[in-house]
Amino acid sequence: MAYSIELADRVRERLSEIPDLEIKEKKMFSGLAFLVNDKMCINISHDQLMCRYHPDLEEEVSERIGFLPMIMKDKQLKGYCYVEPVGFQKQPDFEYWIKICLDYNAIAKASKKK
Repeated sequence: MAYSIELADRVRERLSEIPDLEIKEKKMFSGLAFLVNDKMCINISHDQLMCRYHPDLEEEVSERIGFLPMIMKDKQLKGYCYVEPVGFQKQPDFEYWIKICLDYNAIAKASKKK
């Protein structure tokens, strides 16, 4: 599972600054997932972010630099995307992605436990 340790550290550090979040890390999707309050929030895949956000934001996020749609079984998954490094190198851009992931995490349903 190859993922950017530097990017994982950057996400880890940022999430740790926010009070009252229960953060767990789990290797999945060929990378590292950050689960916030038992819900998948944001992942690191190679040198990219994999973001989970409110599907209503699809048009807005698709216009951001670095955006790549998430395609599974030849269909675009609304509410999920990859972001290339150019899209989060600048701190305001990085903050944007963290914020939309955390905003959705607050209302997202947790997966059923097996």
